[in-house]
Amino acid sequence: MAILGIDVGGTFTDAVLLEGGELRTAKVPTAPRQEESVVAAALAVGARDLDRFSHGTTIATNALLECKGARTAFVGTSGFEHVLHLRRQDRAHLYRLCEPHPEPLVPLERCYGVDERIGPGGVVRPLRLDSLASLDADAVAVCLLFAFRDDAHERAVRDEIRRRLPDAHVVASHEIAPEFREYERASTTAADAYLGPVCARYFLSLGRACRDAGLPAPLVLRSSGGVATLEEAAEHPAYVLVSGPAAGAVGAARAAARAGFPNAIALDMGGTSTDVCLVVDGGVERATAREVGGFPIRLPTVDLHTVGAGGGSIVRRDEGGALHAGPESAGAYPGPACYGRGGTRPTITDANLLLGRLPARLAGGLELDRRAAERAFVGIEPGDALGVVNAEMLRALRLVSIERGHDPRDFALVAFGGAGPLHACELAEELEIGTVLVPEAAGVLSALGLVASEERRDHVRSYVVPLEDAGELPAAGEADLRYRGQSFELTVPLGAGLAERFHRAHEDRYGYADRSRAVELVVVRTADVRPGPEVDLPPGEPLRVAGPTAVELEGATAWLPPGWVGVRDGSSTLIVTRS
Repeated sequence: MAILGIDVGGTFTDAVLLEGGELRTAKVPTAPRQEESVVAAALAVGARDLDRFSHGTTIATNALLECKGARTAFVGTSGFEHVLHLRRQDRAHLYRLCEPHPEPLVPLERCYGVDERIGPGGVVRPLRLDSLASLDADAVAVCLLFAFRDDAHERAVRDEIRRRLPDAHVVASHEIAPEFREYERASTTAADAYLGPVCARYFLSLGRACRDAGLPAPLVLRSSGGVATLEEAAEHPAYVLVSGPAAGAVGAARAAARAGFPNAIALDMGGTSTDVCLVVDGGVERATAREVGGFPIRLPTVDLHTVGAGGGSIVRRDEGGALHAGPESAGAYPGPACYGRGGTRPTITDANLLLGRLPARLAGGLELDRRAAERAFVGIEPGDALGVVNAEMLRALRLVSIERGHDPRDFALVAFGGAGPLHACELAEELEIGTVLVPEAAGVLSALGLVASEERRDHVRSYVVPLEDAGELPAAGEADLRYRGQSFELTVPLGAGLAERFHRAHEDRYGYADRSRAVELVVVRTADVRPGPEVDLPPGEPLRVAGPTAVELEGATAWLPPGWVGVRDGSSTLIVTRS
Protein backbone atom coordinates (compact mmCIF):
# COMPACT_ATOMS: atom_id res chain seq x y z
CA MET A 1 0.00 0.00 0.00
CA ALA A 2 1.33 3.47 -0.94
CA ILE A 3 0.05 6.44 1.10
CA LEU A 4 1.20 10.02 0.45
CA GLY A 5 0.76 13.04 2.72
CA ILE A 6 1.73 16.56 1.64
CA ASP A 7 1.52 19.59 3.93
CA VAL A 8 1.94 23.08 2.47
CA GLY A 9 3.37 25.58 4.92
CA GLY A 10 4.25 29.24 4.57
CA THR A 11 7.93 28.47 3.99
CA PHE A 12 8.30 24.78 3.08
CA THR A 13 6.09 22.08 1.59
CA ASP A 14 6.63 18.66 3.20
CA ALA A 15 5.92 15.21 1.79
CA VAL A 16 5.82 11.81 3.48
CA LEU A 17 5.37 8.60 1.49
CA LEU A 18 4.63 5.31 3.26
CA GLU A 19 5.09 2.43 0.86
CA GLY A 20 5.64 -1.24 1.73
CA GLY A 21 6.72 -0.39 5.26
CA GLU A 22 9.31 2.13 3.99
CA LEU A 23 8.97 5.78 4.95
CA ARG A 24 10.38 8.43 2.58
CA THR A 25 10.32 12.18 3.15
CA ALA A 26 11.01 15.34 1.15
CA LYS A 27 10.95 19.08 1.78
CA VAL A 28 10.75 21.75 -0.95
CA PRO A 29 10.31 25.55 -0.76
CA THR A 30 6.70 26.70 -1.04
CA ALA A 31 6.05 28.42 -4.37
CA PRO A 32 3.64 31.35 -4.82
CA ARG A 33 1.32 28.89 -6.64
CA GLN A 34 0.90 26.24 -3.99
CA GLU A 35 -0.26 23.52 -6.39
CA GLU A 36 3.19 23.64 -7.99
CA SER A 37 4.76 22.94 -4.59
CA VAL A 38 2.42 19.97 -4.03
CA VAL A 39 3.44 18.35 -7.32
CA ALA A 40 7.13 19.14 -6.74
CA ALA A 41 7.03 17.54 -3.29
CA ALA A 42 5.27 14.44 -4.65
CA LEU A 43 7.90 14.05 -7.36
CA ALA A 44 10.72 14.62 -4.87
CA VAL A 45 9.50 11.77 -2.68
CA GLY A 46 9.01 9.45 -5.67
CA ALA A 47 5.23 9.04 -5.37
CA ARG A 48 3.50 6.75 -7.87
CA ASP A 49 0.62 4.24 -7.94
CA LEU A 50 -0.89 5.73 -4.79
CA ASP A 51 -3.66 4.09 -2.77
CA ARG A 52 -4.35 7.29 -0.83
CA PHE A 53 -3.18 10.89 -1.08
CA SER A 54 -3.96 13.40 1.72
CA HIS A 55 -3.23 17.11 1.63
CA GLY A 56 -3.03 19.82 4.29
CA THR A 57 -3.15 23.49 3.36
CA THR A 58 -3.42 26.95 4.87
CA ILE A 59 -4.94 28.50 1.73
CA ALA A 60 -8.28 29.21 3.48
CA THR A 61 -6.65 30.41 6.70
CA ASN A 62 -4.35 32.83 4.90
CA ALA A 63 -7.14 34.22 2.72
CA LEU A 64 -9.27 34.92 5.80
CA LEU A 65 -6.44 36.41 7.88
CA GLU A 66 -5.30 38.61 4.99
CA CYS A 67 -8.90 39.51 4.00
CA LYS A 68 -8.33 38.39 0.42
CA GLY A 69 -11.66 36.70 -0.15
CA ALA A 70 -14.47 37.37 -2.64
CA ARG A 71 -16.79 40.35 -2.87
CA THR A 72 -19.57 38.99 -0.67
CA ALA A 73 -23.19 39.89 0.09
CA PHE A 74 -25.24 38.81 3.12
CA VAL A 75 -28.97 38.05 3.16
CA GLY A 76 -30.87 37.71 6.44
CA THR A 77 -34.40 37.96 7.74
CA SER A 78 -35.69 41.52 7.34
CA GLY A 79 -34.78 43.44 10.50
CA PHE A 80 -31.83 41.14 11.21
CA GLU A 81 -29.73 41.81 8.13
CA HIS A 82 -27.04 43.64 10.14
CA VAL A 83 -26.23 40.78 12.50
CA LEU A 84 -22.59 40.62 11.29
CA HIS A 85 -22.11 44.24 12.40
CA LEU A 86 -24.09 44.01 15.66
CA ARG A 87 -22.02 40.99 16.82
CA ARG A 88 -22.07 40.13 20.49
CA GLN A 89 -21.86 42.88 23.08
CA ASP A 90 -18.52 41.78 24.52
CA ARG A 91 -15.42 43.87 23.87
CA ALA A 92 -12.67 42.85 21.50
CA HIS A 93 -10.20 43.03 24.41
CA LEU A 94 -11.25 43.00 28.04
CA TYR A 95 -8.84 45.71 29.24
CA ARG A 96 -8.65 47.86 26.09
CA LEU A 97 -11.87 49.81 25.96
CA CYS A 98 -11.22 51.23 22.50
CA GLU A 99 -9.83 48.08 20.88
CA PRO A 100 -11.83 47.60 17.65
CA HIS A 101 -13.33 44.35 16.43
CA PRO A 102 -12.15 43.21 13.00
CA GLU A 103 -14.20 44.69 10.20
CA PRO A 104 -16.97 42.27 9.11
CA LEU A 105 -16.33 40.36 5.91
CA VAL A 106 -19.46 41.93 4.37
CA PRO A 107 -19.88 45.75 4.47
CA LEU A 108 -23.19 47.29 5.52
CA GLU A 109 -24.12 48.33 1.99
CA ARG A 110 -24.11 44.66 0.88
CA CYS A 111 -26.27 43.37 3.76
CA TYR A 112 -29.88 42.76 2.66
CA GLY A 113 -33.11 41.65 4.30
CA VAL A 114 -35.85 39.44 2.90
CA ASP A 115 -39.45 39.58 4.15
CA GLU A 116 -40.07 36.31 6.03
CA ARG A 117 -40.12 34.98 9.57
CA ILE A 118 -40.01 31.49 11.02
CA GLY A 119 -40.33 31.06 14.77
CA PRO A 120 -39.86 28.08 17.09
CA GLY A 121 -43.38 26.94 16.34
CA GLY A 122 -43.40 27.41 12.56
CA VAL A 123 -44.01 30.14 9.97
CA VAL A 124 -44.79 33.55 11.49
CA ARG A 125 -44.58 35.57 8.25
CA PRO A 126 -44.70 33.93 4.79
CA LEU A 127 -41.67 34.33 2.54
CA ARG A 128 -41.89 37.04 -0.14
CA LEU A 129 -39.11 36.46 -2.66
CA ASP A 130 -40.02 39.70 -4.46
CA SER A 131 -38.79 41.58 -1.36
CA LEU A 132 -35.22 40.43 -2.08
CA ALA A 133 -33.21 43.33 -3.53
CA SER A 134 -30.95 43.04 -6.55
CA LEU A 135 -27.55 41.65 -5.55
CA ASP A 136 -24.16 42.48 -7.05
CA ALA A 137 -21.58 40.11 -5.58
CA ASP A 138 -19.30 37.19 -6.37
CA ALA A 139 -20.43 35.29 -3.27
CA VAL A 140 -23.59 35.38 -1.14
CA ALA A 141 -24.21 34.13 2.41
CA VAL A 142 -27.82 33.40 3.41
CA CYS A 143 -28.70 33.12 7.12
CA LEU A 144 -32.37 33.33 8.13
CA LEU A 145 -33.89 33.14 11.60
CA PHE A 146 -34.55 29.59 12.85
CA ALA A 147 -33.21 28.04 9.64
CA PHE A 148 -31.37 25.52 11.85
CA ARG A 149 -34.81 24.16 12.80
CA ASP A 150 -36.78 24.74 9.59
CA ASP A 151 -34.75 25.48 6.46
CA ALA A 152 -37.66 25.77 3.98
CA HIS A 153 -37.45 29.56 3.57
CA GLU A 154 -33.67 29.54 3.48
CA ARG A 155 -33.63 26.91 0.72
CA ALA A 156 -36.06 28.98 -1.34
CA VAL A 157 -33.98 32.15 -0.94
CA ARG A 158 -30.77 30.27 -1.79
CA ASP A 159 -32.33 28.81 -4.94
CA GLU A 160 -33.65 32.21 -6.03
CA ILE A 161 -30.21 33.81 -5.62
CA ARG A 162 -28.58 30.98 -7.58
CA ARG A 163 -31.12 31.54 -10.34
CA ARG A 164 -30.35 35.27 -10.41
CA LEU A 165 -26.56 34.91 -10.01
CA PRO A 166 -25.61 31.60 -11.64
CA ASP A 167 -21.86 32.35 -11.42
CA ALA A 168 -21.86 33.40 -7.77
CA HIS A 169 -20.84 31.16 -4.85
CA VAL A 170 -24.00 30.94 -2.70
CA VAL A 171 -23.97 29.35 0.77
CA ALA A 172 -26.94 28.88 3.12
CA SER A 173 -26.41 28.51 6.86
CA HIS A 174 -28.25 25.16 7.12
CA GLU A 175 -25.66 23.67 4.74
CA ILE A 176 -22.60 24.61 6.78
CA ALA A 177 -23.60 25.35 10.41
CA PRO A 178 -27.15 24.21 11.29
CA GLU A 179 -26.91 25.36 14.92
CA PHE A 180 -28.63 28.03 16.96
CA ARG A 181 -26.97 31.32 18.01
CA GLU A 182 -27.59 33.71 15.18
CA TYR A 183 -24.32 35.65 15.11
CA GLU A 184 -22.02 32.63 15.18
CA ARG A 185 -24.08 30.88 12.49
CA ALA A 186 -24.05 34.01 10.33
CA SER A 187 -20.31 34.55 10.84
CA THR A 188 -19.53 30.95 9.82
CA THR A 189 -21.74 31.19 6.73
CA ALA A 190 -20.25 34.54 5.70
CA ALA A 191 -16.70 33.20 6.05
CA ASP A 192 -17.58 30.11 4.01
CA ALA A 193 -19.06 32.21 1.19
CA TYR A 194 -16.22 34.78 1.35
CA LEU A 195 -13.56 32.07 0.94
CA GLY A 196 -15.42 30.03 -1.66
CA PRO A 197 -14.23 31.56 -4.97
CA VAL A 198 -10.60 31.90 -3.82
CA CYS A 199 -10.34 28.37 -2.45
CA ALA A 200 -12.31 26.82 -5.31
CA ARG A 201 -9.76 28.19 -7.78
CA TYR A 202 -6.92 26.64 -5.79
CA PHE A 203 -8.54 23.25 -5.28
CA LEU A 204 -9.58 23.00 -8.93
CA SER A 205 -6.07 24.00 -10.03
CA LEU A 206 -4.61 21.45 -7.63
CA GLY A 207 -6.80 18.74 -9.09
CA ARG A 208 -5.66 19.59 -12.62
CA ALA A 209 -1.99 19.77 -11.60
CA CYS A 210 -2.16 16.38 -9.88
CA ARG A 211 -3.94 14.84 -12.85
CA ASP A 212 -1.31 16.21 -15.27
CA ALA A 213 1.43 14.76 -13.04
CA GLY A 214 -0.20 11.33 -12.98
CA LEU A 215 -1.32 11.65 -9.35
CA PRO A 216 -4.81 10.95 -7.97
CA ALA A 217 -6.88 13.85 -6.64
CA PRO A 218 -5.91 14.35 -2.98
CA LEU A 219 -8.20 14.28 0.04
CA VAL A 220 -8.00 17.53 2.02
CA LEU A 221 -7.70 17.36 5.80
CA ARG A 222 -10.62 19.00 7.60
CA SER A 223 -10.17 21.18 10.66
CA SER A 224 -11.76 18.38 12.70
CA GLY A 225 -9.02 15.92 11.75
CA GLY A 226 -11.04 14.05 9.12
CA VAL A 227 -10.79 14.39 5.34
CA ALA A 228 -12.82 15.94 2.53
CA THR A 229 -12.71 15.56 -1.23
CA LEU A 230 -11.44 18.46 -3.36
CA GLU A 231 -15.04 19.12 -4.41
CA GLU A 232 -16.24 19.27 -0.79
CA ALA A 233 -13.37 21.57 0.20
CA ALA A 234 -14.07 23.86 -2.77
CA GLU A 235 -17.79 24.01 -1.97
CA HIS A 236 -17.31 24.68 1.76
CA PRO A 237 -13.76 25.92 2.50
CA ALA A 238 -14.66 26.74 6.11
CA TYR A 239 -14.32 22.99 6.73
CA VAL A 240 -10.56 23.23 6.08
CA LEU A 241 -9.69 26.51 7.79
CA VAL A 242 -7.05 24.88 10.03
CA SER A 243 -6.27 21.96 7.77
CA GLY A 244 -2.46 21.97 8.05
CA PRO A 245 -2.22 22.55 11.83
CA ALA A 246 -4.79 19.80 12.44
CA ALA A 247 -2.54 17.33 10.61
CA GLY A 248 0.36 18.23 12.90
CA ALA A 249 -1.75 17.57 15.99
CA VAL A 250 -2.73 14.14 14.63
CA GLY A 251 0.92 13.31 13.91
CA ALA A 252 2.02 14.48 17.36
CA ALA A 253 -0.61 12.33 19.07
CA ARG A 254 0.59 9.26 17.16
CA ALA A 255 4.25 9.95 17.91
CA ALA A 256 3.63 10.58 21.63
CA ALA A 257 1.54 7.42 22.03
CA ARG A 258 4.24 5.34 20.28
CA ALA A 259 6.80 6.74 22.72
CA GLY A 260 4.63 5.78 25.70
CA PHE A 261 3.25 9.23 26.52
CA PRO A 262 -0.55 9.30 25.97
CA ASN A 263 -0.76 12.79 27.50
CA ALA A 264 1.25 15.43 25.67
CA ILE A 265 1.28 18.99 24.40
CA ALA A 266 1.99 19.35 20.69
CA LEU A 267 4.29 22.23 19.70
CA ASP A 268 4.46 22.79 15.94
CA MET A 269 6.76 25.70 15.05
CA GLY A 270 7.11 26.27 11.34
CA GLY A 271 8.35 29.15 9.27
CA THR A 272 5.39 31.48 9.81
CA SER A 273 3.47 30.42 12.92
CA THR A 274 3.36 28.08 15.91
CA ASP A 275 0.41 25.81 16.66
CA VAL A 276 -0.11 24.18 20.06
CA CYS A 277 -2.65 21.51 20.99
CA LEU A 278 -3.39 19.28 23.96
CA VAL A 279 -3.27 15.48 23.54
CA VAL A 280 -5.17 13.53 26.22
CA ASP A 281 -5.31 9.73 26.43
CA GLY A 282 -3.69 9.42 23.01
CA GLY A 283 -6.23 11.61 21.17
CA VAL A 284 -6.27 15.27 20.18
CA GLU A 285 -8.71 17.54 21.97
CA ARG A 286 -11.54 18.82 19.78
CA ALA A 287 -13.73 21.91 20.05
CA THR A 288 -17.11 22.77 18.57
CA ALA A 289 -16.08 26.29 17.59
CA ARG A 290 -13.11 28.63 17.41
CA GLU A 291 -12.13 32.09 16.25
CA VAL A 292 -9.95 32.63 13.17
CA GLY A 293 -8.76 36.17 12.66
CA GLY A 294 -11.34 37.38 15.18
CA PHE A 295 -14.26 35.76 13.30
CA PRO A 296 -16.27 33.05 15.12
CA ILE A 297 -16.34 29.79 13.16
CA ARG A 298 -18.87 27.32 14.57
CA LEU A 299 -17.60 24.05 13.14
CA PRO A 300 -15.93 20.99 14.70
CA THR A 301 -12.18 21.56 14.89
CA VAL A 302 -9.05 20.22 16.50
CA ASP A 303 -8.71 22.38 19.61
CA LEU A 304 -5.45 24.15 18.83
CA HIS A 305 -4.14 27.66 19.35
CA THR A 306 -2.03 29.53 16.81
CA VAL A 307 0.38 32.44 17.30
CA GLY A 308 2.39 34.33 14.70
CA ALA A 309 5.76 33.06 15.86
CA GLY A 310 7.87 31.02 13.46
CA GLY A 311 11.38 30.62 12.17
CA GLY A 312 10.72 33.27 9.53
CA SER A 313 9.16 35.76 11.99
CA ILE A 314 10.72 39.19 11.45
CA VAL A 315 12.39 40.77 14.48
CA ARG A 316 11.82 44.51 14.91
CA ARG A 317 11.77 47.32 17.43
CA ASP A 318 8.70 49.51 17.95
CA GLU A 319 8.70 53.28 18.43
CA GLY A 320 9.53 52.85 22.11
CA GLY A 321 12.46 50.55 21.42
CA ALA A 322 10.75 47.35 22.59
CA LEU A 323 11.67 44.20 20.68
CA HIS A 324 9.01 42.18 18.80
CA ALA A 325 9.07 38.99 16.73
CA GLY A 326 6.25 38.40 14.21
CA PRO A 327 3.51 38.12 13.22
CA GLU A 328 5.01 39.37 9.93
CA SER A 329 7.09 36.64 8.34
CA ALA A 330 9.78 36.58 5.67
CA GLY A 331 8.14 33.44 4.22
CA ALA A 332 9.99 31.31 1.69
CA TYR A 333 10.80 34.21 -0.69
CA PRO A 334 12.89 36.15 0.10
CA GLY A 335 12.96 34.25 3.39
CA PRO A 336 15.36 34.90 6.29
CA ALA A 337 18.52 36.85 5.49
CA CYS A 338 20.64 33.71 5.86
CA TYR A 339 18.77 32.04 2.98
CA GLY A 340 20.69 34.25 0.57
CA ARG A 341 17.61 35.10 -1.52
CA GLY A 342 17.67 38.84 -0.99
CA GLY A 343 16.14 39.05 2.48
CA THR A 344 17.69 41.75 4.65
CA ARG A 345 15.48 41.85 7.75
CA PRO A 346 16.39 39.83 10.87
CA THR A 347 14.39 36.67 11.63
CA ILE A 348 14.34 33.96 14.29
CA THR A 349 16.12 31.55 11.91
CA ASP A 350 18.97 34.06 11.56
CA ALA A 351 19.17 34.32 15.36
CA ASN A 352 19.38 30.54 15.78
CA LEU A 353 22.14 30.38 13.16
CA LEU A 354 24.17 33.11 14.89
CA LEU A 355 23.83 31.32 18.24
CA GLY A 356 25.25 28.10 16.76
CA ARG A 357 22.01 26.14 16.91
CA LEU A 358 21.68 25.48 13.17
CA PRO A 359 23.98 23.67 10.73
CA ALA A 360 25.41 25.46 7.70
CA ARG A 361 23.15 23.41 5.40
CA LEU A 362 19.41 22.85 5.92
CA ALA A 363 17.14 20.10 4.61
CA GLY A 364 16.57 20.39 0.89
CA GLY A 365 20.19 21.45 0.32
CA LEU A 366 19.74 25.08 1.40
CA GLU A 367 23.11 26.64 2.27
CA LEU A 368 22.89 29.26 5.03
CA ASP A 369 24.76 32.57 4.77
CA ARG A 370 26.06 33.51 8.22
CA ARG A 371 27.44 36.86 7.07
CA ALA A 372 24.02 37.93 5.79
CA ALA A 373 22.49 36.99 9.17
CA GLU A 374 25.13 39.06 10.98
CA ARG A 375 24.35 42.10 8.80
CA ALA A 376 20.63 41.72 9.50
CA PHE A 377 21.17 41.58 13.27
CA VAL A 378 23.31 44.70 13.63
CA GLY A 379 22.10 46.41 16.83
CA ILE A 380 20.01 43.44 18.02
CA GLU A 381 21.19 40.61 20.27
CA PRO A 382 20.11 37.23 18.81
CA GLY A 383 19.48 35.87 22.31
CA ASP A 384 17.04 38.71 23.02
CA ALA A 385 15.12 37.87 19.84
CA LEU A 386 14.76 34.24 20.96
CA GLY A 387 13.55 35.41 24.37
CA VAL A 388 10.77 37.43 22.74
CA VAL A 389 9.56 34.62 20.47
CA ASN A 390 9.73 32.11 23.34
CA ALA A 391 7.54 34.38 25.46
CA GLU A 392 4.92 34.41 22.68
CA MET A 393 4.91 30.61 22.49
CA LEU A 394 4.76 30.29 26.28
CA ARG A 395 1.52 32.26 26.31
CA ALA A 396 0.05 29.82 23.80
CA LEU A 397 1.21 26.78 25.79
CA ARG A 398 -0.26 28.17 29.01
CA LEU A 399 -3.56 28.87 27.24
CA VAL A 400 -4.11 25.24 26.18
CA SER A 401 -2.90 23.80 29.51
CA ILE A 402 -2.95 25.92 32.67
CA GLU A 403 -5.84 28.18 31.63
CA ARG A 404 -7.96 25.07 30.93
CA GLY A 405 -7.24 23.39 34.23
CA HIS A 406 -4.36 21.11 33.16
CA ASP A 407 -0.99 20.97 34.90
CA PRO A 408 1.70 21.01 32.16
CA ARG A 409 3.99 19.02 34.46
CA ASP A 410 1.71 16.03 33.82
CA PHE A 411 2.40 16.17 30.08
CA ALA A 412 5.29 15.59 27.72
CA LEU A 413 6.09 18.28 25.14
CA VAL A 414 6.15 16.99 21.54
CA ALA A 415 8.35 19.30 19.48
CA PHE A 416 8.13 19.30 15.71
CA GLY A 417 8.04 21.51 12.66
CA GLY A 418 11.27 22.87 11.25
CA ALA A 419 11.90 25.10 14.29
CA GLY A 420 9.98 23.49 17.18
CA PRO A 421 12.84 21.29 18.47
CA LEU A 422 15.13 24.34 18.59
CA HIS A 423 13.02 26.01 21.28
CA ALA A 424 11.28 23.13 23.07
CA CYS A 425 13.68 22.53 25.95
CA GLU A 426 13.75 26.19 27.00
CA LEU A 427 9.94 26.31 26.87
CA ALA A 428 9.74 23.08 28.89
CA GLU A 429 12.00 24.57 31.56
CA GLU A 430 9.67 27.55 31.95
CA LEU A 431 6.64 25.26 32.38
CA GLU A 432 8.52 22.69 34.52
CA ILE A 433 7.84 19.98 31.95
CA GLY A 434 10.26 17.13 32.51
CA THR A 435 10.18 15.37 29.12
CA VAL A 436 10.50 16.63 25.56
CA LEU A 437 9.79 14.26 22.66
CA VAL A 438 11.51 14.94 19.34
CA PRO A 439 10.38 12.50 16.60
CA GLU A 440 12.96 11.59 13.97
CA ALA A 441 10.45 12.93 11.40
CA ALA A 442 9.92 16.18 13.37
CA GLY A 443 10.46 18.34 10.30
CA VAL A 444 7.66 16.61 8.37
CA LEU A 445 5.38 15.45 11.19
CA SER A 446 2.36 17.35 9.82
CA ALA A 447 2.72 15.45 6.55
CA LEU A 448 3.03 12.24 8.58
CA GLY A 449 -0.22 13.15 10.34
CA LEU A 450 -1.87 13.37 6.93
CA VAL A 451 -0.73 9.83 6.18
CA ALA A 452 -2.12 8.56 9.49
CA SER A 453 -5.33 10.64 9.58
CA GLU A 454 -8.69 8.95 9.92
CA GLU A 455 -11.51 9.43 7.44
CA ARG A 456 -14.09 11.36 9.45
CA ARG A 457 -17.43 12.95 8.58
CA ASP A 458 -18.98 15.11 11.30
CA HIS A 459 -22.74 15.63 11.66
CA VAL A 460 -24.65 18.07 13.84
CA ARG A 461 -28.35 18.36 14.68
CA SER A 462 -29.94 21.16 16.70
CA TYR A 463 -32.73 20.38 19.17
CA VAL A 464 -33.16 23.16 21.80
CA VAL A 465 -35.88 21.16 23.55
CA PRO A 466 -36.32 19.60 27.01
CA LEU A 467 -34.23 16.44 27.16
CA GLU A 468 -37.29 14.36 27.98
CA ASP A 469 -38.94 15.49 24.71
CA ALA A 470 -35.93 14.80 22.47
CA GLY A 471 -36.92 11.23 21.62
CA GLU A 472 -34.43 8.52 20.77
CA LEU A 473 -30.84 9.73 20.48
CA PRO A 474 -27.82 8.16 18.76
CA ALA A 475 -25.88 5.64 20.83
CA ALA A 476 -22.51 7.32 20.25
CA GLY A 477 -21.44 10.92 19.92
CA GLU A 478 -21.75 14.04 22.06
CA ALA A 479 -24.59 16.19 23.35
CA ASP A 480 -24.61 19.82 24.45
CA LEU A 481 -26.84 20.17 27.51
CA ARG A 482 -27.79 22.93 29.94
CA TYR A 483 -30.28 23.66 32.69
CA ARG A 484 -33.38 25.34 31.32
CA GLY A 485 -32.81 29.10 31.40
CA GLN A 486 -29.02 28.90 31.20
CA SER A 487 -27.18 30.64 28.36
CA PHE A 488 -24.34 28.16 27.81
CA GLU A 489 -23.96 24.41 27.56
CA LEU A 490 -21.72 21.59 28.68
CA THR A 491 -20.69 18.80 26.31
CA VAL A 492 -21.08 15.21 27.55
CA PRO A 493 -20.87 11.85 25.73
CA LEU A 494 -24.10 10.29 24.53
CA GLY A 495 -25.36 7.07 26.07
CA ALA A 496 -27.42 5.75 28.96
CA GLY A 497 -27.86 8.03 31.97
CA LEU A 498 -27.28 11.19 29.94
CA ALA A 499 -29.03 13.52 32.40
CA GLU A 500 -27.11 12.21 35.40
CA ARG A 501 -23.81 12.52 33.58
CA PHE A 502 -24.70 16.12 32.79
CA HIS A 503 -25.42 16.80 36.48
CA ARG A 504 -22.02 15.38 37.41
CA ALA A 505 -20.26 17.39 34.69
CA HIS A 506 -22.00 20.55 35.92
CA GLU A 507 -20.90 19.81 39.47
CA ASP A 508 -17.32 19.23 38.35
CA ARG A 509 -17.24 22.47 36.38
CA TYR A 510 -19.26 24.82 38.59
CA GLY A 511 -19.25 23.16 42.00
CA TYR A 512 -22.96 22.35 42.20
CA ALA A 513 -25.75 20.41 40.46
CA ASP A 514 -29.53 20.91 40.64
CA ARG A 515 -31.15 17.55 39.89
CA SER A 516 -34.63 19.00 40.40
CA ARG A 517 -34.16 21.43 37.51
CA ALA A 518 -35.18 20.60 33.92
CA VAL A 519 -32.35 19.73 31.53
CA GLU A 520 -32.42 21.09 27.97
CA LEU A 521 -30.85 19.34 24.99
CA VAL A 522 -29.30 21.89 22.62
CA VAL A 523 -27.24 19.99 20.04
CA VAL A 524 -26.23 16.42 19.21
CA ARG A 525 -22.97 15.79 17.36
CA THR A 526 -22.02 12.50 15.77
CA ALA A 527 -19.29 11.39 13.38
CA ASP A 528 -18.76 8.61 10.87
CA VAL A 529 -15.17 7.52 11.39
CA ARG A 530 -12.97 5.09 9.52
CA PRO A 531 -9.59 4.70 11.27
CA GLY A 532 -6.48 5.75 9.41
CA PRO A 533 -3.70 3.31 8.54
CA GLU A 534 -1.26 2.11 11.16
CA VAL A 535 2.06 3.87 10.64
CA ASP A 536 5.14 2.11 11.97
CA LEU A 537 7.96 4.61 11.97
CA PRO A 538 11.34 3.08 11.15
CA PRO A 539 13.61 3.00 14.20
CA GLY A 540 16.37 5.57 14.35
CA GLU A 541 19.97 4.87 15.14
CA PRO A 542 20.59 4.50 18.90
CA LEU A 543 21.74 7.84 20.25
CA ARG A 544 22.70 9.47 23.55
CA VAL A 545 23.61 13.17 23.67
CA ALA A 546 23.98 15.75 26.41
CA GLY A 547 23.55 19.50 26.13
CA PRO A 548 24.66 21.96 25.08
CA THR A 549 24.48 20.44 21.61
CA ALA A 550 22.53 20.48 18.36
CA VAL A 551 21.08 17.27 16.91
CA GLU A 552 20.42 17.21 13.18
CA LEU A 553 17.23 15.39 12.15
CA GLU A 554 15.44 14.78 8.85
CA GLY A 555 14.10 18.24 8.06
CA ALA A 556 14.69 19.80 11.48
CA THR A 557 17.33 20.52 14.12
CA ALA A 558 16.97 19.98 17.88
CA TRP A 559 18.81 22.11 20.42
CA LEU A 560 19.60 20.66 23.86
CA PRO A 561 20.62 23.36 26.38
CA PRO A 562 22.97 22.57 29.27
CA GLY A 563 21.38 20.16 31.74
CA TRP A 564 19.32 18.24 29.17
CA VAL A 565 20.04 14.70 27.96
CA GLY A 566 18.57 13.03 24.88
CA VAL A 567 18.26 9.26 24.45
CA ARG A 568 17.01 7.30 21.45
CA ASP A 569 17.21 3.58 22.06
CA GLY A 570 15.94 1.78 18.98
CA SER A 571 12.76 3.90 18.60
CA SER A 572 12.07 6.74 16.18
CA THR A 573 11.77 9.41 18.88
CA LEU A 574 14.50 11.18 20.82
CA ILE A 575 13.39 11.39 24.46
CA VAL A 576 14.94 14.45 26.08
CA THR A 577 14.91 14.87 29.87
CA ARG A 578 16.54 17.13 32.41
CA SER A 579 19.63 15.55 33.93
